[in-house]
Amino acid sequence: MTLRLRSAVVLPADIACSVVRDGVVDIDAHGRIAYCGPAEGAPTGADAPTETRTLGGILLPGLINAHAHSPMVLLRGLGGDLPLLRWLREVVWPAEAKLRGDDVGAGMTLGSVEMLRRGVTTSAEMYFHADRIAESVLATGARTVLGSPIIDLPGHDWRAMLTETDRWIDADGLRFGAGDRIEVSYAPHSAYMLPAEALSAIAESAAARDALVQIHVAEAADEDAAQRAEHGSVPALLRKSGLLDGRLLAAHAVHLSDEDIAVLAASGAAVAHCPGSNAKLASGIARLVDLRAASVAVGLGTDGPASNDDLDLWEEVQLSAMLARLATGDATAMTAADALLLATRGGADALGRSDIGALEPGRWADLVHVDVDDPAFATGLDVPDGQLLANLVWAAGSRRVTDVWVAGEAVVADGEPTRVDRGKAQADVAEAAARLR
Repeated sequence: MTLRLRSAVVLPADIACSVVRDGVVDIDAHGRIAYCGPAEGAPTGADAPTETRTLGGILLPGLINAHAHSPMVLLRGLGGDLPLLRWLREVVWPAEAKLRGDDVGAGMTLGSVEMLRRGVTTSAEMYFHADRIAESVLATGARTVLGSPIIDLPGHDWRAMLTETDRWIDADGLRFGAGDRIEVSYAPHSAYMLPAEALSAIAESAAARDALVQIHVAEAADEDAAQRAEHGSVPALLRKSGLLDGRLLAAHAVHLSDEDIAVLAASGAAVAHCPGSNAKLASGIARLVDLRAASVAVGLGTDGPASNDDLDLWEEVQLSAMLARLATGDATAMTAADALLLATRGGADALGRSDIGALEPGRWADLVHVDVDDPAFATGLDVPDGQLLANLVWAAGSRRVTDVWVAGEAVVADGEPTRVDRGKAQADVAEAAARLR
């Protein structure tokens, strides 16, 4: 079966952030986009899809959460008034030491449901028991780029962790699952949690497999003082280790100098900007305007639901623009269109993915429908494009997400997941969280 979705407004997330009135998105039998554009120009006759569904609101690409630790729904609310390093050392790491695979699976299932219901179809995950994360994502029908953390702590052997990721990719490939729903990456936690030789070894393994590397970079001002003292900066250390020679996604990247930004730009490294978590932990405001000016690919991330404390990427869309304006003193620094593209096309660029993030022929049909029966759209859809985008970004957010498709498959209908029972997912997390407490 092939499917045509026709909607009053379609936002393809092209570079210009165009607004298509009376638009159509055609989905082929493999779950990819065959056509996106005005209804009057859509294929007809034998070339038209076999089924048509007419929607009354706004269709746009599924949002991409470029940095998350979604199973941490299990720890939501714990240590919520502590700075980053104390929060990690006194609350998070002791709790995580008790985690079992079943706990992580339950946490990821609920985290995935939470994101899908907010229109987030892809998340970049860094967390333990990555195989269980993959199982949960395949169950909910979402999409993920995931890596099991590589870290140097008592009880954790970074060499064994690296070898395990090597084996997983060698056995299953970089991507697997229907619709390429799973991509495996390397996930060194950070420069301050690993010796320099580990960073170099990870760079070699990732380069040999053309795999993405996700790593926390310069999140808090004091977290990597030793690395800065010895190497000048974290990006300088990453360059020295060889990590910047391949695909790299730097999560947070708050405390960067002009030279650091130039180093990231020259290497083609990307940044996952997490304004909500960084604000809550008082880590700082990343230099978003400067990163974009240097042509660094930037996506948006929620970080973990224990440091944010939710997985609603629409909030990050708003915060990214607000904080960029506040940091620069310029109310024009980031427009609504700019911010929306960070969560869609920008997230795909940050992950090095040209198959998601926009409604273009050949990309996976990951789509979100926003219903407009809401005060945010009381002025109607027949308003100037800029006003329509402003109402979506600033006023509506995720509140009216009703339907979500991944690889052409409906995974949320009328606001509820189609593949898993939300009530059971919540109960499973409640049971696991009680044991962890």
